Amino acid sequence: FPVTIEDAKSTEWYSQRRIVYRQRQDFAFCTFSSDFGILRTLGYAGLMPFIGLAFMVQLADSPDDLIALESLVAYGAVIVSFLGALHWGACFKTLSESTHNRWLDHSVWIWGIMPALIAWLAIHIFIPLALLLLAATLVVQRVIDQNTYRYYFISPDTASAFLKMRTHLTVVAALCLIWAGLTSLVRNA
Repeated sequence: FPVTIEDAKSTEWYSQRRIVYRQRQDFAFCTFSSDFGILRTLGYAGLMPFIGLAFMVQLADSPDDLIALESLVAYGAVIVSFLGALHWGACFKTLSESTHNRWLDHSVWIWGIMPALIAWLAIHIFIPLALLLLAATLVVQRVIDQNTYRYYFISPDTASAFLKMRTHLTVVAALCLIWAGLTSLVRNA
């Protein structure tokens, strides 16, 4: 595993992993090529629990539908927290330095923890409302990420490709959460 940028540039590992290292503002950014491969596969595979549990809420008899609802809230909370944590992970390179950028120096740390707090709240409230809260949080995260991810990617093309994938994932996940939440509300009315 390369230790420095120079080591990465001089090894076969560099080209095999399609990772580009660059020096920028006194810290190294790492970006994947626009062919995400494993990232795309894992991202779309992450939709399977959303889709499967949403269908289970629709089709299962009691108490299995309740188990599916609880599982969907738990999984939604994990994903919402994960998406907030991406901001922290992206900014650890700048932890000990000031970038003279308000977003990277301050706001990202605050925003990065907010989704986890919202997710924690969601697992403690009425399940249909929790599902709707998680769906809204996913959409808000995606809107905020439209403006913030540009700080994390060297290549605008890579950022665009990643955000396109994020949009697809967000739409499907949010629709599954909303569908299950509204179904549960109607059943309990």
